[in-house]
Amino acid sequence: MDQLMSKHFTILGLPVEAGAGRGGCLMGPDSLRTAGLCEVISDLGGALNDLGNMVQPSSIVPSAGPAHLKKLPEIVAWTQHIQALAFDLASQDSFPIFLGGDHSMAAGTLSGIAQAAAQSGQSQFVLWLDAHPDLNTLSSSLSGNLHGTPMAYALGLHGFVDIFPPLAVPIDPANICMMGLRSVDDAEHTVINELGLEVYDMQRLNALGVVKPIAGFLDRVAAAKGRLHISLDVDFLDPEIAPAVGTTVPGGASRREAHLIMDMICESGLATSLELSELNPYLDVKDKTAALLCDLAGSLLGQKSIKRGKKGG
Repeated sequence: MDQLMSKHFTILGLPVEAGAGRGGCLMGPDSLRTAGLCEVISDLGGALNDLGNMVQPSSIVPSAGPAHLKKLPEIVAWTQHIQALAFDLASQDSFPIFLGGDHSMAAGTLSGIAQAAAQSGQSQFVLWLDAHPDLNTLSSSLSGNLHGTPMAYALGLHGFVDIFPPLAVPIDPANICMMGLRSVDDAEHTVINELGLEVYDMQRLNALGVVKPIAGFLDRVAAAKGRLHISLDVDFLDPEIAPAVGTTVPGGASRREAHLIMDMICESGLATSLELSELNPYLDVKDKTAALLCDLAGSLLGQKSIKRGKKGG
């Protein structure tokens, strides 16, 4: 934990909503700030630099892709700009925290941080906390919403070349752990099986618990001396505790399970970057989803829900 808390933290808002099926995610970064994320980090004693929100790309070039895809040129432009910023932040002595924004932003964050890791001679690991694997390619996407494709792009799957920005360093499938899945398309099932991805859907987590899978994954990161990025989609969580997402899937992770995961990562000292995605404040109830995300980020960065002090006399 001391290794993590010695870092400088940099926040970057990514108000992307072009990849989602409904509007509202562009308000996510500011909602997290309003809920107290910056104060949570500052209270932990870390140096904080909030870069504000990335401005929507002004140069959007028409893209030739499958006709059913929605807002493809916008997502391509966002990806190009996010990729460059993520690479820059991950190349510094800083702990980047990316605030979404729909999960299409991960096409840029994952590709950017993977390139930075490679330049430092390290392997990039990703803990993907999501109800969906986001492994659709441009041709296999059924909805046409591009927030279902970022992991496919970051892995270097077919169909993105000459449409999306060039991928300098694909994520190694062996370095990915997906947890919380409960809505997976047939094409995504095929990719998971072909690549042998480490996947713990909620059925497996209910049987195993979260401790053993997370501990095993963290052991692999430590053995490789790799970098660890945590990508948290709101729909990883059960909609009863986190309703502010346009893709709710019943049966998600509980508050206890999510905090336990973050606490274990914190204790390992292995985390090097974080992203919070798909928060749609328009769908929230008394801001409880934003508050929970702030609490989870706090757990990852060292905040303890129970203060451990001396017993009173």
